[in-house]
Amino acid sequence: MSGKLFVIGFGPGSFEHITKRAREAISESDVIIGYSTYVDLIRELLTDQEVVSTGMTEEVTRAREAVRQAEEEGKKVAVISSGDAGVYGMAGLVYEVLVEKGWTEATGVPIEIVPGISAINSCGAILGAPIMHDACTISLSDHLTPWELIARRIDAAGMADFVIALYNPRSGRRTRQIVEAQRILLQHRSPDTPVGIVKSAFREREHVVITTLSQMLEHDIGMLTTVIIGNSSTFVYDGKMITPRGYQRKYTLTADEQPLKPHQRLRVENEPWSLEAAGESHAAPTAAIASAPSRGEEGAGGSPAHVSSTEGTVTATAVLEAQPAEEAEQTPLDWAMQALSLANEAKGISTQPAGYTGARTASSFVPEMIFECAVSPGVANKKITPQQMLALAEVAGEKGELEYTPHHQIILRVPTANPEAITSRLRQLGLILSPIGDVVQVKACDFCDGEKKDGIPYAEELHQKLGGREMPKELKIGFNGCGMACYGAVKEDIGIVFRKGKFDLFLGAKTVGRNAHAGIPVAEGIPKEEIVPLVERIVTRFKQEAFPNERFHKFFQRVGELEGFAWREVAKIEIENAACGD
Repeated sequence: MSGKLFVIGFGPGSFEHITKRAREAISESDVIIGYSTYVDLIRELLTDQEVVSTGMTEEVTRAREAVRQAEEEGKKVAVISSGDAGVYGMAGLVYEVLVEKGWTEATGVPIEIVPGISAINSCGAILGAPIMHDACTISLSDHLTPWELIARRIDAAGMADFVIALYNPRSGRRTRQIVEAQRILLQHRSPDTPVGIVKSAFREREHVVITTLSQMLEHDIGMLTTVIIGNSSTFVYDGKMITPRGYQRKYTLTADEQPLKPHQRLRVENEPWSLEAAGESHAAPTAAIASAPSRGEEGAGGSPAHVSSTEGTVTATAVLEAQPAEEAEQTPLDWAMQALSLANEAKGISTQPAGYTGARTASSFVPEMIFECAVSPGVANKKITPQQMLALAEVAGEKGELEYTPHHQIILRVPTANPEAITSRLRQLGLILSPIGDVVQVKACDFCDGEKKDGIPYAEELHQKLGGREMPKELKIGFNGCGMACYGAVKEDIGIVFRKGKFDLFLGAKTVGRNAHAGIPVAEGIPKEEIVPLVERIVTRFKQEAFPNERFHKFFQRVGELEGFAWREVAKIEIENAACGD
């Protein structure tokens, strides 16, 4: 029996919007594989198929299982996605898994991608006609894509006046991304720009709101929501968002008889905005760039130019305030050179590019430096003294922020142009400062107030050598001073337990989700002199070979072996879905 892979997009979830081919492919399949919520949405279409459903973030597991059953067991396997499988769905990942296995279309298992209605289309239809002109989709999830790249895409789309559909706008843990997206877009668009917010399109709990760019965050936005932001010409009429395509430039929409006859409508002289018309002048490209509207012209009250410079744990953001209209007219080169000058200034570099004589200087900018770092009293010590607490409060001041984390750290965020003054003061008081984000974090127990203290030097050495090192994804190393492991080291990416003068090692814990599990016990009785170099080698390989935003347990599963320690499947526990379907 020859197997086959279907990757099916079933649309927004309502039966009437599932295509005929999608229904047929589901019916033909022996196995249905998908995220549990999606399986529930199409359950009435299932007959006697085997169903494999997993939780969120288990996409790689689903893709690998689908390929395995199709290739090794010769089954017809359907991998399902809501919307379209090729738009933030499973199609690309299934192909990636096949490519890793050396698949070719000529000799490998057949694969069919069944298209579905994506959220931009279903939500656009509910809202009216917001995507009649050029539009783009941007996912705000930074679990797999660096936020810096997402921010650049938002900025570029806002500058280019695209209608924008925001996918995965906010979740329980990701709350700042939608706020940042609004801030970036307000640099380019009027606060009154129409925005449509659609939750659960074409499902029982469908909810639709039409609001504005400035007020969009006042409404409920979550993972089941798609946010469509209009362009500069989008308007609202009778509760519908409409984006004109431009017919009003050449046509009279209130008359049957048009001023231009059909044979005249495509002539260059009647389309002065076209590339052909602009191309008649050799200087047109330069002129077009020089005359482009400055950023923020569309109702944002200025021309912001943003430059991010990260040096250690310091992030510098500069905003160019609105300039008087009588000042010299600026070109994009002027803005770019000023941005470069500011970035150099933030890093302590005073050089200016040779040959640049722009009208404005970096003095036109008002820089705001946000210093942020993680603060702790020590690797093993968990007690902060009153003096240290007072110092933290003083350096934070009225504009700063102190956030306590579950990992016995305090995140300090404070606007300052002199971070060295803060870091030197806090270090003098014995506090440890570490960068935050996708870095190595060593989390050690307090060794029972020092009673089980033999392991402390090794925990501190790990922190000195690895703590704060930049990684593809945050990496937590847990360290316990005795076999009781009460501090939960086995629940971290790398767990180390000091027992009977030697170390036990655990790798690849998964702390959240329906299939959460402790780390795999890979070794017992590692000699003391070997533990730090061994962990260094494991961490180095993760840094060199992991995908961006790939968590350690997924990396371990993918590569199958680390320093001679093999990945093995953790025993699965079947858990019935809750009545609500979550």
